[in-house]
Amino acid sequence: MTQNRSHAVMAQRHEPHDSLDFFPTPPWATRALCEHVIGLFGHVAWDPACGRGDMARPLQEYALAVAGSDVHDYGAGFVIHDFLMPFIPEGIGGTDWIITNPPFRLGEQFARRALQLMEEEAVEKGAAILVRTSFLETVERYRLFTDHPPAVVAQFAERVPMVKGRLDRTASTATSYTWIVWARGHTDTRLRWIPPCRKALDRDSDWPAEADAPASLEDTAA
Repeated sequence: MTQNRSHAVMAQRHEPHDSLDFFPTPPWATRALCEHVIGLFGHVAWDPACGRGDMARPLQEYALAVAGSDVHDYGAGFVIHDFLMPFIPEGIGGTDWIITNPPFRLGEQFARRALQLMEEEAVEKGAAILVRTSFLETVERYRLFTDHPPAVVAQFAERVPMVKGRLDRTASTATSYTWIVWARGHTDTRLRWIPPCRKALDRDSDWPAEADAPASLEDTAA
């Protein structure tokens, strides 16, 4: 039997339970958050699922300081830490914003942990997570958003192609993404569209040389 590899089917693919679910964020998508949704000037940001630093690096263009950590050592020199553990690792403190692209299957847990840190005042300003737009669905997440209303749901007008394990400038996707932002003192959720901005925010230096190789459909976050 021939496998159905259409975008509609591949968009429903789930990562194995033991997968690291590592889909690096194209840096322009992080710049879009800083340019069109929140301001980081003078603030300290922490990416607790930083991988090789593809989100941390563009955040450094806007924030006063950026800390990074990840449960796995990707060899980039960041702190090794499981964000879902009930403590903040040594070397990370005084954080204003948690900003991250969480593992898809742990998105809600990451959101709740970030909100807990906001309630404990370990995070001063807020949290922003980059997720598939479908993250807005389900009864459990309805409870999350009802108990903790976001300040902004910022939907990309353009698609943000992500590829498993690497950046790929040539990748395409059938999946839409949104930034969900919680901000201290803001509970009246607003829907905002991030305008087409990839062309303006993309940099040649963002992409490794191997990013010029086309991605296979199985690897793409369709």
